[in-house]
Amino acid sequence: MFYADRDGDDDIITEGASVVHGEPPQDETGPPKVDSEVEVLHEKVKKQIMKEGHGQKPSKYSTCFLHYRAWTESTQHKFEDTWHEQQPLELVLGKEKKEMTGLAIGISSMKSGERALLHVGWELGYGKEGSFFFPNVPPMADIVYEVELIGFDETKEGKARSDMTVEERIGAADRRKMDGNALFKEEKLEEAMQQYEMAIAYMGDDFMFQLFGKYRDMALAVKSLSPQHGSVPDKAQAL
Repeated sequence: MFYADRDGDDDIITEGASVVHGEPPQDETGPPKVDSEVEVLHEKVKKQIMKEGHGQKPSKYSTCFLHYRAWTESTQHKFEDTWHEQQPLELVLGKEKKEMTGLAIGISSMKSGERALLHVGWELGYGKEGSFFFPNVPPMADIVYEVELIGFDETKEGKARSDMTVEERIGAADRRKMDGNALFKEEKLEEAMQQYEMAIAYMGDDFMFQLFGKYRDMALAVKSLSPQHGSVPDKAQAL
């Protein structure tokens, strides 16, 4: 496995990203047909770009936010779809589950806002045994992913949401909200929506349900937008 390893501050890498946060891509009977050039990332991972992204690529231990659909290549059976679930996946490069090794290799080659088709061999997917639980994947099944990298955090620690304290999680969401507000004020709507979607990923209903007292007050304050922005798109209002 390989990753571009760079030193850097704990910045939110989203600049100049061209992102689609309206309707999800069309879901036909199988993976989309793509005629772009095939890039070999690994002996068992190939990529075709469907939509160019912008900015930098994530490095090892970056916390990436992505949407994806997954099919078994031989049967064209779709077994997972985060667009349908309306919940982006959070993946820390270098700390991903074994069955997501191939997906992580693909993500490490992408830029914010990029959408691509990944062809992953079974060795870097669900392996020789497959998965008999959710998601149900047959043994030795090669996988096709349609994936969009929403954005990522460039961090040294590679902390997932589940490992963060309440203060860290609220702070992470607040930084994205403020960045989104600044971009919205500059009329950079796509980039602003990217920040808002990343903030929402930190402030889900399951997290809010567990908060009481001052922490709930802090979280509710983060979920409110600055008043000077007036009317904003639905996803921004959800904050």
